[in-house]
Amino acid sequence: MDAKQVLEFARKNNAQLVDLRFTDIPGIMHHVSYPISELTEESFEEGFGFDGSSIRGWAAIHESDMLLVPDPATAFMDPFSETPTIVMYCDIIDPITRQHYERDPRWIARKAEMYLINTGVADTAYFGPEAEFFIFDNISFDQREHCGYYYIDAEEGRWNSGRRENNLGYRPRYKEGYFPVPPTDHYQDLRSQMVRVMQQCGLEVECHHHEVATGGQAEIDLRYAPLLRAADNLMLYKYIVRNVAYRAGKTVTFMPKPIFGDNGSGMHTHQSLWKNGQPLFAGDGYAGLSQIAMWYIGGLLKHARALSAIIAPTTNSYKRLVPGFEAPVNLAYSRRNRSAAIRIPMYSASPKAKRIEFRPPDPSCNPYLAFAAMLMAGLDGVLNRIDPGPPLDKDIYDLSPEELRGVPAMPASLDEALDCLEEDHDFLLKGDVFTEELLETYINYKRKNEAEAVRLRPHPYEFALYYDI
Repeated sequence: MDAKQVLEFARKNNAQLVDLRFTDIPGIMHHVSYPISELTEESFEEGFGFDGSSIRGWAAIHESDMLLVPDPATAFMDPFSETPTIVMYCDIIDPITRQHYERDPRWIARKAEMYLINTGVADTAYFGPEAEFFIFDNISFDQREHCGYYYIDAEEGRWNSGRRENNLGYRPRYKEGYFPVPPTDHYQDLRSQMVRVMQQCGLEVECHHHEVATGGQAEIDLRYAPLLRAADNLMLYKYIVRNVAYRAGKTVTFMPKPIFGDNGSGMHTHQSLWKNGQPLFAGDGYAGLSQIAMWYIGGLLKHARALSAIIAPTTNSYKRLVPGFEAPVNLAYSRRNRSAAIRIPMYSASPKAKRIEFRPPDPSCNPYLAFAAMLMAGLDGVLNRIDPGPPLDKDIYDLSPEELRGVPAMPASLDEALDCLEEDHDFLLKGDVFTEELLETYINYKRKNEAEAVRLRPHPYEFALYYDI
């Protein structure tokens, strides 16, 4: 849609409010609402003023005036608002220079797409994220000077099997929750409601299902889309999933590892490059891949440890990225091995379906930054013809210690990941897609507010280990 079409769309849907949304550096969506009378054709050029100083990782107080400029292509009617409301995602513009704000994640995603075109390698990068999540019935947590705890409950959680009252059984066993039918799958109808709302908002859904873990782990797969659109779609996906669950008296989390001893939630990300409407990853090489695809894999593997700070950006991410549970910690590629960081799906022989699946990302990431960073790593591989080496088609858990030592691995902590990003980020600076200032801000924020904050606090399990020492 363009500006005129958005105004007509709002009129046809009797919109009373316009809701403008944008994303901070950690990946949380923010919004501000205006009466629909404030939205005119000029709004799409002039924007709406707001104070950016209170947004995490953004401007200092002396340079806080910013503009929200709505993108008409993102318009949809909010399915949850009682007052008819049209929603648009916005770009952040400096009101003085009229330039894009360099810390706006959406602008970084736009720049990555522009850089791709400028390289001449391709004109479109398609991304298809598979974001997993948990559906719980109750969550409580607190952290104070003298105590710290969390308590999760889910009607579907296997831990409730011994409950004496109001217990009908039918719960997935730990690590056995993949594809059970109802009543063991408690949330078929709830996920179907989520899908219907997604379709109502213009998202293309491919399928939904229960995931491996007990306690309501789920996955809804969106159809692939160009990079920026895919990131916009994922933000809308999260908004819909949370709100449908909330209306049903449930709560959703995209934390990578909320339950000890069971599978965590990943966001396997399918990627492919196209040019002039033709797929570039199909060929006659390993697993039906082209040379360009192999170089792209080489770039992802070379920079995977640095990427981890952006694609698996929380301390909790590294509770998931541990050996076992099909965790993709091994920096290798394979057409069948799900513990490898990159898998080549073999479901279809069609050249248009040929893609690579990068498995370390999780849904706690900011999709604008994560997709842009993955594209930049892959392009670095293509432009520098980085050889990914031989595939790893063996069962990694059957490898000898000597063989396993030869397979590099993802970082084991957020601190280590941030160190890797500090050491290896030149590939992100190409085309001014990321800037040194943005990366420095990101690393400092993550160190101080997350890694260091968690490291300073006693862990409940430390009392079990050390109280009587």
